Amino acid sequence: MSDPVRPDSVDTGSAAVEVGSVSALPEGSQTEVQVGGKSVVVVCEGGQYYALRNQCSHQNFPLLGGDVSMGRITCAKHGAKFELSSGKPRTLPAVKPVQIYRTRVQGGVVWVDSL
Repeated sequence: MSDPVRPDSVDTGSAAVEVGSVSALPEGSQTEVQVGGKSVVVVCEGGQYYALRNQCSHQNFPLLGGDVSMGRITCAKHGAKFELSSGKPRTLPAVKPVQIYRTRVQGGVVWVDSL
């Protein structure tokens, strides 16, 4: 399960990818990074950073750019909604969750840790 970002959390020692500075990733922002060869969308909502596989589980359409509100991201192709914190689908046509990644802030920089 994705943990909300905790400022200056301790490095877990896992493979991590730098996303960018907190100032470059304000509320409402979305960006894409590669983690272990997979596209991951990083979203800032409600002062928290979330990272999910950038692929709708319904028909593999990218989630990047989808509407984000109420803790969910919407796939622009068919409207499936996924919880940012868990990756669980909350509306059809998706029935399978999307993979999530742990996010953290260290030294004013947002990181995504591979699972």
